[in-house]
Amino acid sequence: MGYNLVEKIIAAHLVSGSLVPGEEAALRIDQTLTQDATGTMAYLEFEAIGVDRVQTERSVAYVDHNTLQSGFENADDHRYLQSVAKKHGIWFSRPGNGICHQVHLERFGIPGKTLIGSDSHTPTAGGLGMLAFGAGGLDVAVAMGGGAYYITMPRVIKVELTGSLRPFVTAKDLSLELLRILSVKGGVGRVIEWGGAGVLSLSVPERATVTNMGAELGATSSIFPSDERTRAFLKAQGRERDFVPLAPDADAAYERVIRIDLDALEPLIACPHMPDKVVPVKTLKGVKVDQVCLGSCTNSSLYDMRKAAAMLRGRTIAPSVSMSVSPGSRQVLTMLADSGDLTDILSSGARLLECACGPCIGMGFSPNSGGVSLRTFNRNFEGRSGTRDAKVYLVSPETAVASALTGEITDPRTLGLAALEVSLPETFRIDDSGVLPPAPPEEAGALEVLRGPNIRPVPTGHPVADRIDAELTLKLGDNITTDHIMPAGAKILPYRSNVPKISEFCFEVVDPSFPARAKAAGESILVGGVNYGQGSSREHAALAPLYLGVRAVIAKSFARIHAANLINAGILPLCFADPADYDKLRQGERLTLRGVHAGLESGQITLEADGAEIPLVCAFSERQRAILLAGGLLNYTREGTV
Repeated sequence: MGYNLVEKIIAAHLVSGSLVPGEEAALRIDQTLTQDATGTMAYLEFEAIGVDRVQTERSVAYVDHNTLQSGFENADDHRYLQSVAKKHGIWFSRPGNGICHQVHLERFGIPGKTLIGSDSHTPTAGGLGMLAFGAGGLDVAVAMGGGAYYITMPRVIKVELTGSLRPFVTAKDLSLELLRILSVKGGVGRVIEWGGAGVLSLSVPERATVTNMGAELGATSSIFPSDERTRAFLKAQGRERDFVPLAPDADAAYERVIRIDLDALEPLIACPHMPDKVVPVKTLKGVKVDQVCLGSCTNSSLYDMRKAAAMLRGRTIAPSVSMSVSPGSRQVLTMLADSGDLTDILSSGARLLECACGPCIGMGFSPNSGGVSLRTFNRNFEGRSGTRDAKVYLVSPETAVASALTGEITDPRTLGLAALEVSLPETFRIDDSGVLPPAPPEEAGALEVLRGPNIRPVPTGHPVADRIDAELTLKLGDNITTDHIMPAGAKILPYRSNVPKISEFCFEVVDPSFPARAKAAGESILVGGVNYGQGSSREHAALAPLYLGVRAVIAKSFARIHAANLINAGILPLCFADPADYDKLRQGERLTLRGVHAGLESGQITLEADGAEIPLVCAFSERQRAILLAGGLLNYTREGTV
């Protein structure tokens, strides 16, 4: 039996473990990336580990999230990131240079290499044939220090494509179609491998849109083969030397094969407040639109922007619509300016924002109260936009522009426009002056790392006790996202390097009184439903609860990255043996976990609640058990057991 593409790359990077699905595998990591919302903590953790210089082939620190400098906090973090990167061998992408995933695709991604990043959408690089994972900042720090990255060996789903996309039907619609099929939980424990004859019709930017959206499936990663379309993209970026052809063996095996005919797709839209609430755009015809946002790491490539410019050329957006445009990188912005496409965009009445994440993480351009916002982004979680009662829909650039022009949700095929004739350039404009190289090793020792007053030490966990007596301080429902646990936005993001301060906003969207109650309780336990912790890789969703005294989270099931972040923080993630037992627990009651140490080995722990015994289950590897008993990954790593 031959290898699929995922197995080939993992086999080539396997440090220890097995290719058997469900078993732990330790991987050698070639590249890492961070962004500033998670990067400050990741580099504080890297410094705490005590390694002088990164051990990877390439590590890049990007500034693309906290670019709004309304106080000293973000500017201080940027200064810290630049100085720590220069000292420790990390490349630094300056504010304004672009969104990490777009820039990494353009300038650094290499087929067949492994990449982890402190951002859940790091699998975007799978559009180039990289095996890329979103991870917590501490996992990234360990990898930068030369340690392996541990995953549960995933099962692989193949999506086989036939045909080609029709006019005004896009890669975003393909992504939404798979979300419709699988749901936001359907990719958990799996990698999505794309193949079939239809793949050849998709450019690298289109493939990157698809792999970016794979994070919304809960998938471990997503990947395309590396073929002549990949070579053409790398050649146009002046990097043809990085091209490596990659394809699965003809007799490769998959857990499941999903077949999608690109010819049969139509424009789709994800309704509030979850990316898998997908319906055809035509079914929402006439819904009034207040705001349209074009950009994010999903749809901010030159290809997407040129299609939008072509639709806007000579036209004006509806008076009732406010529209923003965020190019994904400085390369994209300058090429739009050179070609005249930027003039077409601005002449339509759209507002140009910085080459950054911006509205996607609630950093400005929030909708009006109760407003309908159409966004080419990847997430529409409630409150994420910065306006709690906004109704956010996810769409393709074509649907976004069509709706901006008419003022209502509009299928772009109904505008009567000619098919868009947009292609990628044979040569991109290359200017890497926005990426600063690190200092050579012989100069690094004399460099100072600059820290502002908002940058606080990394909180460390406590060794897991054999018995935990604590209050159930918060009981939550299904699909609790990291945006629920640790919100983003312009008010909160500046405190990402200050866990004591940011913990004041923990679960603010769900229950603003939680931080005070948790502090008063001393130690506490949280209870959740299905898919607890879905969404971003932000380890602050574990660090803030840790600081507030949370010792365990009991749920029906967990999202992959968040479960790993809880373990890294020294917090027990436990599951109900019988999901129906969730209904037996009530917020405010006293809970007892007993036989914890033995249960880490056996996979069974008993919960006592109001005189009843409720069985819980866990499946920790030997390494994860050691991390929990050490009080978290940082303590474990300091002990020299990486």
